[in-house]
Amino acid sequence: MQQRIKTFKSLSRAASAASFLSVQALIGIGTVYWAIAETLFLSRTGALVLGALFALPSAYVLLTVARMAFDAETDPANQ
Repeated sequence: MQQRIKTFKSLSRAASAASFLSVQALIGIGTVYWAIAETLFLSRTGALVLGALFALPSAYVLLTVARMAFDAETDPANQ
């Protein structure tokens, strides 16, 4: 197994890819959250509960995106 390439260039590319994809994921998640909250006419408390329900899956998506970007940018086959 080849060792991952961890230079400033590859790590900065991974951070850039992760931040770009994270913003895209947050836009999608936020749109779904907004659509559900507005469709159900949720009050402030209901919107907070819905936000709490969205928090764990959103964190999982963001961690997965960061891990995938790191794996892709430090893979020797991609260099």
